[in-house]
Formats: sequence, C-alpha cells, structure tokens
Amino acid sequence: MVFDAFIQQYPRIAIILISLVMTLFITVVRYFMTDREKMKEIRDRQKKLRAEMKLYKNHPEKMMKINKKMMEDFPEQMRQSFKPMIITIIPVLLLFTWMKAVFVATAIANTWLWWYIGASIVLSIIVSKLFGLQ
Repeated sequence: MVFDAFIQQYPRIAIILISLVMTLFITVVRYFMTDREKMKEIRDRQKKLRAEMKLYKNHPEKMMKINKKMMEDFPEQMRQSFKPMIITIIPVLLLFTWMKAVFVATAIANTWLWWYIGASIVLSIIVSKLFGLQ
C-alpha cells in the first residue's frame, strides 16, 4: 500500500498527518454535537461566580453558597462533553490499535505515541480556534 510505504519513509510526517485528520474529525464532531450557546452561558456564569468568590474569600458561608451554584452547572458541562466523546471513542481506539501495529517497524517505533500526542496538542489548539471552540 502507498500509505504504508510513506509511513516507513517519513514516519514523523505521517504521524502529524494522521494526528491532523483525527483532530479534524474530533473537532467537527465536537462542533456539531455540543450546544455552544449553552456552554457559553455556563462559562459566563462560572466566570461571574469566580469573580464573586474572590470578593468573598474571607466569608466562608458566602463562599459555600457560591460554590454550590458553581456545582449546579457541572452535570450539564459533563453531558455536553460526553456527547462527542461517545461518537469519537471507537474510531480513536481503532486508530491507536492500527498505529501501534504500523509504527512498530519505523524509525520512531519507541516514540510514535509522543509524536502523536505532541502533534495532537498543537493541532487541536489551532483547529479549535479555527472552529471557534475555545
């Protein structure tokens, strides 16, 4: 296969391209599966509550009330985060199984995972900003 030869010849470039494709896939799923307006409301509310907490840092009762309000948003945040994860987990697991088998015979056999993680972090920041998800 042409891609296997490319992986053997240029494993670092291949891992960056694979990371880009997966990052795009995950970001697109997150973009369409997350209620961005609801998440923005929650973030804004959390920001206001954090500012309030700074004002009342010497008042434990008020801090507890504010903290309780902050915790009320937690289930909705988790629900919004899990929706895209349910769709992306199987493809990611399959990809990692395939990559482990393919990259074992390359020059980066011992470090392919670190290359993938590094590329994914950088690319996910860039792609998320392009999609307006940050």
